[in-house]
Amino acid sequence: MSAALTSEVTADLQAIVGEQWVITDPVRLLAYESDGLTAYRRPPGAVVLPADTDDVSQVMACLAHAEVPVVPRGAGTGLSGGALAGPDAVIVATPRMNRIVHVDPENRLALLQPGVINADLTVAARPHGLYYAPDPSSQSACTIGGNVAENAGGPHCLKYGVTSRYVTGLTVVLYDGEVLRLGGLGRDSAGYDLTGVFIGSEGCFGIATEIEVRLLPIPQATRTLLAMFDQLEDAGEAVSAIVARGLLPAALEIIDRETIQAVEASIFAAGYPVDVEAALVIEFDGIEAGLDFEAEEAERCCWEKGAREVRRARSEEERLALWQGRKKAFGAFGRVAPDLLVQDATVPRTRLPEVLRAITEIGHRYGLRLANVFHAGDGNLHPNILFDRSDADELARVEQASREIMAVCVEAGGTITGEHGVGLDKRGYMRMVHSRDVLEVMRATKKAFDPWGGMNPGKVLP
Repeated sequence: MSAALTSEVTADLQAIVGEQWVITDPVRLLAYESDGLTAYRRPPGAVVLPADTDDVSQVMACLAHAEVPVVPRGAGTGLSGGALAGPDAVIVATPRMNRIVHVDPENRLALLQPGVINADLTVAARPHGLYYAPDPSSQSACTIGGNVAENAGGPHCLKYGVTSRYVTGLTVVLYDGEVLRLGGLGRDSAGYDLTGVFIGSEGCFGIATEIEVRLLPIPQATRTLLAMFDQLEDAGEAVSAIVARGLLPAALEIIDRETIQAVEASIFAAGYPVDVEAALVIEFDGIEAGLDFEAEEAERCCWEKGAREVRRARSEEERLALWQGRKKAFGAFGRVAPDLLVQDATVPRTRLPEVLRAITEIGHRYGLRLANVFHAGDGNLHPNILFDRSDADELARVEQASREIMAVCVEAGGTITGEHGVGLDKRGYMRMVHSRDVLEVMRATKKAFDPWGGMNPGKVLP
């Protein structure tokens, strides 16, 4: 399916959403040529900005009738090239769909549109003593709709899990404009769990236009620690030791020396020592009783594994300062290199030290600058390759190193993505982890939602 966006189709779209909400100017379209993974750039044919489910349904029906492919897009913070369209496709973006319809504190639920910023949902729920648990590092910018598409996690997913645990219902628009209601009202629906099937479908099935999510009570207390290590592998060993001791932190995050130096040289400077090889952020939350004991046990594990220093937050301000280096890492990378390729493999925790050594060796062998910042508690690695895509030789080395990194992680018993999705970037690796039969089941599942093949073509499946 391929078709240029004709003037007639453009006029029809403008009639649906308003002339100002259809973008065709090539200069303005440059803002949509890439997502957070800047290694790939493809300006779309046009961008449409609907306001509600009815708008989306009419827009989709219009584009389907003209056989124009559709690429859903939230805030564009994704890291897999999943929201790229190309000149023959139209992006349907959700920033205007940013309304929290209601918060239901009695049932601990909220109903919202997909363009709501992740962090804004917690702000709205806080007066009721509630919050939204999934917290991607981009939570101040990313949208709930994008989180649903990617089944996003975040630093606290070790204890609280990823997006799929919190979505209880969806309103979905298919490529032909049909509207589906999946789940809802905070209860499981009879039959197949189509809500669960849709979550993580990366825009390949349809567009979620209303999302019902579960909220949690704000934890009574928090304990946050920052441990410094002279060896990256020692930080990985400390992670395994903490979990092996029977502790369940809300978060266990590692930041390596390259990342620390990038953050400390930026406006996000957090006061981390720049000569350590790794920092480990540890956080416990829950009821006040017992948290001090858990924090002391975790600190003991760090000392046993060779920590140089362990800091403890004594106030909310100190807690935010300890998190600063982790939360602002990706923003700091922007001043180090013009392009960033973030890998997203997951390996067993016990294999972290050897996998980290192998990744470091790959970077040295290809002469590339690597920075590691990742969810160590569940083995979700984020090796960041910093490079310049205008250098053809360097770009080729980046692609070769990426494949080797993926192979190392898979051979260690891991997989190719933990939370960023497959998108365009990792579809070539899908055969590393899935058999032909499994891939055929995935194709059949996509076809059940999108028999026309118009939703986000060229993504996920090899």
